[in-house]
Amino acid sequence: MTMRIAVAISGRGSNLQALLRALGPGAPAAIVLVVSDRAEAPGLAHARARGISLRVFSQPAHEAEWLKSLDEHEIDLLVLAGYLRLVPAPVVAAYRGRIINTHPSLLPAFGGKGMYGRRVHQAVLASGASETGVTIHLVDEVYDRGAVLAQSRVAVLPDDTPERLAARVLEAEHRLLPAAVLAAAVAGHPVRMTESGVRSQETPPPTPGSQLPTRRTS
Repeated sequence: MTMRIAVAISGRGSNLQALLRALGPGAPAAIVLVVSDRAEAPGLAHARARGISLRVFSQPAHEAEWLKSLDEHEIDLLVLAGYLRLVPAPVVAAYRGRIINTHPSLLPAFGGKGMYGRRVHQAVLASGASETGVTIHLVDEVYDRGAVLAQSRVAVLPDDTPERLAARVLEAEHRLLPAAVLAAAVAGHPVRMTESGVRSQETPPPTPGSQLPTRRTS
C-alpha cells in the first residue's frame, strides 16, 4: 500500500524537491498534497509542475480547513519541510505520531521558537560548536520538542560563514529527509534510524491511528 504524503512548506521548497526526486515511480510513498502558509512561496511551483494538489492556509491557521484537506487526500504522513509555523494543535492531536519535521541543527541544541534558517547557523557559529547537523523529529504542540527520529552530523569549519554552513547542512538535509520518509513508508509509520540511515531496533511506540492502513476518520 502506497503511503500518501502531504508536505508543508513556507519558502523555496528545496526539501520538497529532494522528496520529489526520491519518490519516483515504484516508490512506497507519493506526495499527493502540498500545503503552505504563503501563497507566494516559490516552492509551490514544484507542486504545480507535477500537478500536485495545493492548499494555502494563512494565519491564523484554520484547523477545520487543515483537517478537511488532510482527510480528503487520505493523508498517512505530514512532512514539515521548511514550514515555519506551528501546526494547529487539533491537527497535531488528530495525526499524532504521523507528523515529522526537519530542523537544521542537532536538536535539542539550537531549536525552539524563532530558531530557523540563517538564525540557526549564526547561533551555531557564535557558540563555537565544532559540529552541527540535521534532525528529523516527530511533531508535537511545541516547536522542535518531539522525539528525535534521525540525525546527521555536519562539521563546522574554521572559515565557515552562516551561508557556507547552511549550504552544507542543506545538502545533509536533502539526504536525510528522503531517507526518513522512505523508512516510514516501508514501516507504515515514522521510525527511529541510525546516522547511517539504517533502522534501529527501537522505534517510537505506535499511537492509535498512526500505522497504515488505518487512516483518520471524522
